[in-house]
Amino acid sequence: QVQLVESGGGLVQPGGSLRLSCAASRNIFSLDAMGWYRQAPGKQRELVATYESDRRTNYADSVKGRFTISKDDAKNTVSLQMNSLKPQDTAIYYCYARVATRHNWGQGTQVTVSS
Repeated sequence: QVQLVESGGGLVQPGGSLRLSCAASRNIFSLDAMGWYRQAPGKQRELVATYESDRRTNYADSVKGRFTISKDDAKNTVSLQMNSLKPQDTAIYYCYARVATRHNWGQGTQVTVSS
């Protein structure tokens, strides 16, 4: 089990940037996966970007080239730098961590892209 706490959401204009951070309650080096999902109103939760245990990163096609995931093993944090934001990026963003078959979620942080 791992507790996850997100921060950094908010309101931003189209074309702007935001940085989300997620703090984990334990060492993240040994996690099987860690990253970000999002859920827009009326839609299913979807992957945004994740680190896998083999150090691969996965990005949704819709965010490639605009979003960058990074992690700091010493601080047990994972971050998501979001640039060139679009209104369709509006969603609740959830931090995610997998330990074996157990899925852990943060409470979510709202990101709204609007003029």
